[in-house]
Amino acid sequence: MRRSSSDTKSAILAAAKERFAADGYDRATIRAIAADAGIDPAMVMRYYGTKERLFATAAEFDLELPDLAAVPHEQIGAALVTHFLDRWERDETLLILLRAGVTNPAAAERMRSIFAAQLGPVVARVSPDPGQWSTRAALVATQILGMALCRFALAFPPAVTMSRAQIVAWLGPTIQHYLTGDEPADLAAAAGAGPDTPDSSATRGS
Repeated sequence: MRRSSSDTKSAILAAAKERFAADGYDRATIRAIAADAGIDPAMVMRYYGTKERLFATAAEFDLELPDLAAVPHEQIGAALVTHFLDRWERDETLLILLRAGVTNPAAAERMRSIFAAQLGPVVARVSPDPGQWSTRAALVATQILGMALCRFALAFPPAVTMSRAQIVAWLGPTIQHYLTGDEPADLAAAAGAGPDTPDSSATRGS
């Protein structure tokens, strides 16, 4: 039975997700993905053009971030850590991106775009200083991605064996501080440098 165009594209994407998960971005090939989907490699190229475009499409990912404005103020750090643990454990797509992003520029850019587009606005809504939201979002990402890398990708002990409650208890306060805490005093005192711009003194000659 001949597949429709939509069925073919769905089969390609399903095969691509599994192949990227199994082999990583660099080792996965269009030929292998096509074989998994039961089609000719030319069909993959017809619909997606390049492996990078196929990866970007296969790696579409909704972080499904909660509305932190609806969470009690003192609990938003713990709520965000809990949410990300759920997402990592429920869907391996983000883990595929994380693994690939360590070594592949296209995957790294995809990860950056997902977090910038989805995490940034959520952080901006709870940040006490609108001018600091991008810095705060970046700091949150360092903790969330670092935890995921050590727990799910590298399996660092004891991070891999810690209970969810332990991870939330350790990381929750840190994420809370990044989201809602005061700006460090030494940064607040750096007059003339915007909160999300380099200190102008860094560009002066010695």
